[in-house]
Amino acid sequence: MNETKNILKEINQFRDERNWRQFHNEKDLSLSISLEAAELLELFQWKSSEEVVDNKRDRLAEELADVLIYSYMLADNLEFDINEIISKKLVKNAEKYPIGKSKDNNDKYKDFN
Repeated sequence: MNETKNILKEINQFRDERNWRQFHNEKDLSLSISLEAAELLELFQWKSSEEVVDNKRDRLAEELADVLIYSYMLADNLEFDINEIISKKLVKNAEKYPIGKSKDNNDKYKDFN
């Protein structure tokens, strides 16, 4: 929990030193998450996972960090506790994907028999 608060403090300090809070509304942060996720995806375009993971680890880390930074900022704007919302979502996912039906199975929960 402390680590989450510390990294959020660092993110907000970086933003505030540049007076960027004015640009970081929920819509624009959501757009930025999507754009950065697309940049992450672009690394894999026309390549195997292994090629990218083995040869572009630094770029992968940077793009993933961008997605996470914007995600943390959005959660902060909405006053969501990141650990709490993740825990709640994991509980929901466990209900939708019970081990007996989902283990070794990549079907969507709607397609379970």
